[in-house]
Amino acid sequence: MDPRFAQLTRALQQHPGRQLNLPGLELRDSAVLAPFILRGDEPRLLFTLRPAHLRRHAGQVSFPGGARDPEDPTPLHTALREVREELGVPQESVEVLGMLDEIPTTSEFRVVPYVGLLDPFVELHPDAGEIAELLEIPVSDLLVPGLRRTEKRFYRGAERDVYFYDVGRHTIWGATARILSNLLAVLSGLPAWGTAAAP
Repeated sequence: MDPRFAQLTRALQQHPGRQLNLPGLELRDSAVLAPFILRGDEPRLLFTLRPAHLRRHAGQVSFPGGARDPEDPTPLHTALREVREELGVPQESVEVLGMLDEIPTTSEFRVVPYVGLLDPFVELHPDAGEIAELLEIPVSDLLVPGLRRTEKRFYRGAERDVYFYDVGRHTIWGATARILSNLLAVLSGLPAWGTAAAP
């Protein structure tokens, strides 16, 4: 394994993602995969752009994922199933490196984020009904100091920080930006990923 991903795997295993503890709030289970792919020697993160016609998250940049089905034994099964359905990537082409902290969404989902590495030779076949565009963003572009901006929003009577990453002509925000922020915080502490600070 590439030493950068070996180091990331160790870091994720040493500090497993925290589970949500929000008493009194009923959240539906969901899971996503933050998928890395190597292009040459350049690690990139793969995002999906949702079509404008979708009822939920229309036009947003997301990681592959979705709600947990009753047939999914675990959230990891959910994430891998969604990667197969959305991108046409079979489970054997995904190396799961670990997981990040669970996060709640304003649409009342509990999101379990996993981190994975795709086989660089796998063919991507995005589902046109769910994905308008695939975005492969170099990790070096995401680790630029000061890239993340924060806005205050009120939710459930409290002021919350909402993160935004403006990358090219796209903006990553909401739950995906929170997951990305957590992942970049891990990467920025690893020597193999350089000394760029996140955010």
